[in-house]
Amino acid sequence: MTDENRQSHPMSRRFRGFLPIVVDVETGGFNPERDALLEIAAVILTMDDDGRLRRAETHVQQIDPFEGANLEQSALDFTGIDPWNPEREAVPEREGLSEIFGPIRKAVKAHDCKRAVLVGHNATFDHNFVFAAAHRAEINRNPFHPFSTFDTATLAGLAYGHTVLAQACKLAGIPFNNKEAHSAAYDAEKTADLFCGIVNRWQELGGFPPPVISDEAE
Repeated sequence: MTDENRQSHPMSRRFRGFLPIVVDVETGGFNPERDALLEIAAVILTMDDDGRLRRAETHVQQIDPFEGANLEQSALDFTGIDPWNPEREAVPEREGLSEIFGPIRKAVKAHDCKRAVLVGHNATFDHNFVFAAAHRAEINRNPFHPFSTFDTATLAGLAYGHTVLAQACKLAGIPFNNKEAHSAAYDAEKTADLFCGIVNRWQELGGFPPPVISDEAE
């Protein structure tokens, strides 16, 4: 089967050509221009032939505070991150973001999508930190849409009546361990499970028709 005749991936027809990528960041505060980005995790989502979303791979990077970055002690106490611990194996922002963005670009292409769209719990926070860091690092090929996001806090408020990640997961039947929370990878994977669950349930209720998959041999 030639590339011209190859059927596009069903994900390309689900979100207007955007590939949802779940992101969680851990930081040294709330100001993306001033405070350090310390950890980032990205969970790539894929779609089965029946149109159901599921998690694929997770990518994580520990990030060194950029030169002159602010570190609020209250934020470090909350996340439990010691920015200067050599066991973190942290890397500069440019290297860390490049390691995250590379697999995302490949996944966008593999799913026949146009670009990635960030999914996050209170997504504006994660989106702002990612874009501020990419700007500092002079990374021009940012795979994410510059302003569109999917926010699971909003979706969970609609679906389950709760906007806190831990409580929304419990209401959705997703196990959640508060002792493991505030790790970027753990929170990103739980956010991914929550997002997939809401989207899949919406499809089951008839909110979006499943993609048509042809069984004909090419």
